[in-house]
Amino acid sequence: MAREPADCVLSLLDQRLVAALQCDGRVTAERAAGVLGLSPATVRRRLHALSVDGTVRVVVSPVARPRNGGSAGALFLRIRVLRGRLDTIVAALAARDDISFIDVSTSGDEIFAVARTEPGSRDPLVFRQLPSTQAVTSLESSTVLHVFRLTSEWRHNVLTASERAALSPAEPAAEYPAPGSSGPYGVDADPVERSLIDALAPDARLSAAALAERTGHAETTVRRRVSQLVAQRRLITQVLVDTRRLGLPIEAKLLLHVAPDHLDAAGKSLADHPSVHGAFATTGPSNLHAAAYFRNLAALYDFLSRDLVGLGITRVETAVVGRTVKPRGADT
Repeated sequence: MAREPADCVLSLLDQRLVAALQCDGRVTAERAAGVLGLSPATVRRRLHALSVDGTVRVVVSPVARPRNGGSAGALFLRIRVLRGRLDTIVAALAARDDISFIDVSTSGDEIFAVARTEPGSRDPLVFRQLPSTQAVTSLESSTVLHVFRLTSEWRHNVLTASERAALSPAEPAAEYPAPGSSGPYGVDADPVERSLIDALAPDARLSAAALAERTGHAETTVRRRVSQLVAQRRLITQVLVDTRRLGLPIEAKLLLHVAPDHLDAAGKSLADHPSVHGAFATTGPSNLHAAAYFRNLAALYDFLSRDLVGLGITRVETAVVGRTVKPRGADT
């Protein structure tokens, strides 16, 4: 099947199905159909079409929020490079397992990336490898102190509140107490759960039968364990889709300086905004980082000139993303 051009906006029906997957990456056709007022056959047909041509992929989120405070300790990297060496540096970063996200600005010489690292560690990428690379002209790194919103939590604003609630997994039930987390990334899992999560990482909608075949576990075990992971909110999925297909061709990175007594309120306000898909309190002069999607530059201007007013923000630096390398890439 031929893939539609990246600037071809999906139908409203398909956009609503994408939003349903954002609520629950493993939602069944029957459940989605009941909530959205469609037939199960239509849902199955459209989801298959969106999947088979690569328009939509559901994966396990590369930065999964644990129960003890989020992705604190990760590093935001802002890397400026010589223009002729951009692709070389981007490719080298994309090949690293510890780099979760890579965006390249429209200026063509600036890279934004997120590196998973232990809090307080002297990460060799930041302290040795990048600074010693002649193609890198400057490097800024900021440590994530608090997570307000992750990309996996962003929902395309085409569903009603009641539809979104009906499609989202219920709060963890008493019989499924959520375990704690022993580290800053991912969620605790025993060997069986880890094998299931690893198998689901590139395709979080794999059937129980396919999971059983890939992991060697009994299908009844797979069904029970996956149900438990979902019930405990430990199977954190993310929908990979080019947001241009959702009518949102503009992505902006926002580096904000906020007065300390406004930082928490400003972060929560940004996290609640329907355009914002990432918001983090960080170290450094820009102590609040955010990322957001927009229909056009006029919508970005309105956001900057109206929606940020009254949040205690004293400085704003904005960069428009030209392309996303991770996690949108085919190999992530």
